[in-house]
Amino acid sequence: MSNPLGEVFGFPIDNVSAKALRYRKERLCPFNNIVPNCTKDKANDPLGVCSVNHLTDVVITCPIRFREDWLIIDEAASFFFEQNVKWTALSEIKLLDRNGQSAGNIDYVIVSYDEKGRLKDFGSLEVQGVYITGNLRNPFNSYIENPSVNFDWRNSYNLPKPDYLSSSRKRLIPQMIYKGGIFKYWNKKQAVVLQKSFFNTLAAMPKVSRENADIAWFLYDLKRQDDKLVLYLDDVVYTEFEPAINKVSKPEPGNIDDFLNVLQDKLDEKLEYNIPDNPSINQLFRENY
Repeated sequence: MSNPLGEVFGFPIDNVSAKALRYRKERLCPFNNIVPNCTKDKANDPLGVCSVNHLTDVVITCPIRFREDWLIIDEAASFFFEQNVKWTALSEIKLLDRNGQSAGNIDYVIVSYDEKGRLKDFGSLEVQGVYITGNLRNPFNSYIENPSVNFDWRNSYNLPKPDYLSSSRKRLIPQMIYKGGIFKYWNKKQAVVLQKSFFNTLAAMPKVSRENADIAWFLYDLKRQDDKLVLYLDDVVYTEFEPAINKVSKPEPGNIDDFLNVLQDKLDEKLEYNIPDNPSINQLFRENY
């Protein structure tokens, strides 16, 4: 890739339509943000990068990007409820544990209700983008200052790229353990929205049928359609709660002999470093006298 910018304010940088230019100029978000403008990173100076180029993939880094046409809500509701059930989505719902301590906010709780508006059932929906390592602000600012379809950032320092490991260990897995554990205790279904490339970095989880699933992992991706990228559902993986969490949260141990070799190398370096290079006073004394 010639540069890391997949989409800027909702459009690929080679899209120079009047609509794309207007969104860049006004710093707008086309993906159902809570306000018309992009608010990523800073509300007054947003980092309007929705996705980044990495190898052959376009990787979604902003969770708001998954809100395109509200596909994620429709799909999750179809997993939670039977057909023809009335439902709606409630966002950013605080979840408390038994001691009244916060377990975090749930991205969406999708609820079903009857003709009189009385709550009948609910399920949780968590949406996870991918963290970035490296500097994304510099290429973004450079592009905004001088937009070009031939924008090139290949030889710049600290290139941004997806940090899948941090995204799972620091964000996804803790969320699933704490918030997901409460929903499992309540025997309520859960949905998780990820990009397929992110899901593929996780340990393979035991799959079950849709009917026996506690969690539905909705795996989305982006595809080129004319002059823009569109979100589509690529796959759904159904799992039970405990086997899935145990699999993704526990590391697969490597060979202990490899670790012993690392320790021995470090020990050898340390012992060699501590041996003085200069002759001792006693040695000098014997040599001179």
